[in-house]
Amino acid sequence: MAITGDGSFATILVLFMIPAALHKGVAQFPVVSQNLVTDNVSVVEGEMATISCRVKNNDDSVIQLLNPNRQTIYFRDMRPLKDARFQLVNFSDNELRVSLSNVSLSDEGRYVCQLYTDPPQEAYADITVLIPPGNPIIEARDEILSEGNETEMTCTAMGSKPAAAIRWMKGDKELPGKPKVELAYDKMYTVTSRLTFTVSKEDDGMPVMCIVDHPAVKDFQAQKFLEVQYKPEVKILVEFPQGLTREGENLELTCLAKGKPQPQRISWVKVDDDVPSHAVITGSDLYIENLNKSYNGTYRCLAANAVGESYDDYILYVYDAPTTTPIPTTATTSTSTTSTTTTISYPEASQDSRAGEGAPRTVDHAVIGGVVAVVVFAMLCLLIVLGRYFARHKGTYFTHEAKGADDAADADTAIINAEGGHTSSEEKKEYYI
Repeated sequence: MAITGDGSFATILVLFMIPAALHKGVAQFPVVSQNLVTDNVSVVEGEMATISCRVKNNDDSVIQLLNPNRQTIYFRDMRPLKDARFQLVNFSDNELRVSLSNVSLSDEGRYVCQLYTDPPQEAYADITVLIPPGNPIIEARDEILSEGNETEMTCTAMGSKPAAAIRWMKGDKELPGKPKVELAYDKMYTVTSRLTFTVSKEDDGMPVMCIVDHPAVKDFQAQKFLEVQYKPEVKILVEFPQGLTREGENLELTCLAKGKPQPQRISWVKVDDDVPSHAVITGSDLYIENLNKSYNGTYRCLAANAVGESYDDYILYVYDAPTTTPIPTTATTSTSTTSTTTTISYPEASQDSRAGEGAPRTVDHAVIGGVVAVVVFAMLCLLIVLGRYFARHKGTYFTHEAKGADDAADADTAIINAEGGHTSSEEKKEYYI
């Protein structure tokens, strides 16, 4: 039997069929745990939604599906409603499943599953239509940013349902934004998020992303790369010499400067004084020849661009020129009997003291010469005293050759009887020390 119309006739027909069946003697059984269930559905606009009316322990009761206006969409496996977008997916004693294609916002609402039992049962399926936002739009207050300044960016997601959520990422760091939600007359939402932050030179070239979170879309984002201008970075390099700067040598310095925009002006100055008159400045290079300690001080390289000015300092200390080791001197004193040699070497003066922090330690040669002279004079005096002492005792001695002569009768007898005579006496020796 064909059923047409908006579904009201089908409802009346069912109501009359139940009493007729009773009059024909159809037995009635109590309903045992008949549960009518369905599920809510969320669907993106333009896609397909499926509504399922399910029954457990059905006793052949009639199942039908109604739209939010209470019009019958399907009665058992028949479709009274003239909307070809609704199609029967499955019909059995335990389920009525219907699909709705090309869903629009007007299809949103509460759908009713009915089971004709005594008493009748109903279950409700809410269809929510999701409308994704349009492409997010990022706008920046300043196209070109300056280091240290604060900037503001906005991200807008328009025409969504429900309202979208917006997150901000700068590089791999999430930043907090301030959202604003507006509801339009067509039940669409527009969300605007405002981001404020201070930029640094490290932000140059950094991507800022606006990420839109919405149940209808995934990985929906827009990004903008920052262009940050920053003042120069300045570094002084010593080209020559590689070691200590000493008197009489040359000095060559190079100034490296990098910034955005690239610095066009690089200059050299000496802090609290003038650069030496014979110094040569060529672009970023400073050259000073024949150094002396009057050039000590702080030399500064300055670089400037449209953002600002930066500098780096080089402190010059001129050390003493290197000296050679003096030739050793020898003082020799000799007499007829002895010789003494004294060798004196002079220690090298310390050259590693910093100019401007104290006078270098040097050796007082006059003091050393005086000490040497005193030593030589003392040794001469000692030799003279020893010489005079030995000269005074030279040739003064006594022998025992005449001992016993006092008892002799005459001279001949005395000589013969003398102890130690020439015939029996030992040879007497003289020694000179």
